[in-house]
Amino acid sequence: MRHGDKQNNLGRKKAHRDALLMNLACQVITHKRIVTTLAKAKALRTYVEPLITKTKKTATKEEISHNHRVVFSYLNDKAAVKELFTVVAPKIAARPGGYTRIIKLGIRPGDNAEKAMIELVDFNEVYGNSIATAAR
Repeated sequence: MRHGDKQNNLGRKKAHRDALLMNLACQVITHKRIVTTLAKAKALRTYVEPLITKTKKTATKEEISHNHRVVFSYLNDKAAVKELFTVVAPKIAARPGGYTRIIKLGIRPGDNAEKAMIELVDFNEVYGNSIATAAR
């Protein structure tokens, strides 16, 4: 029985699932949005949002280097970590949470899997402009 087990295993063993989420997280940080299945997008959200939160908690030099090492242990990609701390972190500094958005895209014709786009919220100009014009 799976009482209280909330993690979606995505049909993979732990090592394969960790590698998958690591690669997806690096791609969403680098490209700001990716298209994947809905289940993978929901699992990725719980993986990447704590990492983005760690980029905000940088008060002293020791904390900065420690958070870099912690995030690098989850991503294993120097370019993605640099992008996260230099580009993404300043843009989301004022946001209290909810750094990603999942948009459902329908089904994939080949296997009927639900597709979804996961994106970083502050990097979508279309939604940002529509909200600004609606507020006027």
